[in-house]
Amino acid sequence: MSGTHELRAVLFDVDFTLARPGPELGPEGYVRAGERHGLRLEAARYEAARDAALVELRRHPELEHDDEIWFRFTERIVRGMGGDEDSAYDCAIEITRGWERHENFELYDDVPDALAALRSAGLQIGLVSNSARDVREFAGHHGLDVDAGISSFHHGRTKPHASIFRAVLDLLEVEPVAAAMVGDTIADDIEGARALGMRAILVDRERVHPDFEPRIETLHELGAVLGL
Repeated sequence: MSGTHELRAVLFDVDFTLARPGPELGPEGYVRAGERHGLRLEAARYEAARDAALVELRRHPELEHDDEIWFRFTERIVRGMGGDEDSAYDCAIEITRGWERHENFELYDDVPDALAALRSAGLQIGLVSNSARDVREFAGHHGLDVDAGISSFHHGRTKPHASIFRAVLDLLEVEPVAAAMVGDTIADDIEGARALGMRAILVDRERVHPDFEPRIETLHELGAVLGL
């Protein structure tokens, strides 16, 4: 273990770090939700519609958790897929609420072994998520052995606000210098954790940031990067 402080805990982001959304939250899920609201959505237009919606996405100025931001984001995708009608907003609410359902997510294959390796090294494990899910219940549903977890919905603030990282560390009774953050988003996970004094490792499963350091493409590489 390099550095002057012994590592005691590792915090993980959840979405696109430990788990990916399943079919109900993807293009075909949008099409099925659209049908329930009288909309004919085209699955082939999903990627372009989502990219366009991301351009317009604005986080809350005080980093407060705000479901309305995500309702409007999803509504823009629905309209971009061809559902440009009054019922688009209600359809978007239904789809967004689907992100609260644990069964709508699938763990990446590398997660169980990676967490087991951290346990074997005597480390505590925490989850910190910008979501409306109860992440402790999520962990239980998916059989993840974690010591603490907080979502922005329950905490009130979103990453990269320092308080949400601090809240999980307080539950673990670990100081930032003795903790590492692992996540897929540079601004939220990496910069947010570093600002508090934590180590941070980017999970770049899609190989979008090849020049970023420290960076891993799968959680199989995590132990080596942490010096375990």
